[in-house]
Amino acid sequence: MAKQYDVLFRLLLLGDSGVGKTCMLRRFTEGEFDPSHISTIGVDFKMKTIKIGGLKVRIQIWDTAGQERYQTITKQYYRRAQGIIFVYDITNLPSFQHIAKWASDVDEFAPDDVQTILVGNKADEEFGRQVTKDQGKKLAETYGMEFFETSASTSSNISESFIRVTELVLQAQMRDVDDLLGSLDNYLDRAALQEEKGSQDNDTQRTCAC
Repeated sequence: MAKQYDVLFRLLLLGDSGVGKTCMLRRFTEGEFDPSHISTIGVDFKMKTIKIGGLKVRIQIWDTAGQERYQTITKQYYRRAQGIIFVYDITNLPSFQHIAKWASDVDEFAPDDVQTILVGNKADEEFGRQVTKDQGKKLAETYGMEFFETSASTSSNISESFIRVTELVLQAQMRDVDDLLGSLDNYLDRAALQEEKGSQDNDTQRTCAC
């Protein structure tokens, strides 16, 4: 049986309730858009396999509830996340302002090497915009994140944002492997030097005994 994927990554969607996290997830994984869905209770997840650089990457995407009463539950998932998408609604200024709180939670509970991007969703609703694109870019720069404006309704930048955070996770994993291999090479080099030195010391002792 052919291998279904080469690597598995866990991504997390974070943001206030109603910003469109579930719609983004369904658009990306199922190609569907349903604006009438009910709010996520606790957490839910979907899977999708994509190809990046010749690798089949399986991504497990966790969709978290934005309501305050569920945040104790959702924080348990931060520790296992390798990539996080912060989402706000461009027509809802408070959801943008609350990104600072979500980012603070991630700093506290997520791994240090977690990869993050910022997404302003509902970009198709330009008539109701309360957050400018420049504001989104500046906030992303503040946190050292890449920035996208998306629309689950029109599918604009949905795939691009999910694929980009997955690429960032993959790059981070490859760096970790390179660092590990580099450390292993250094260890083997030191061990070889120690062995060579020990051999030379033994030869010197045998010479002196004669």
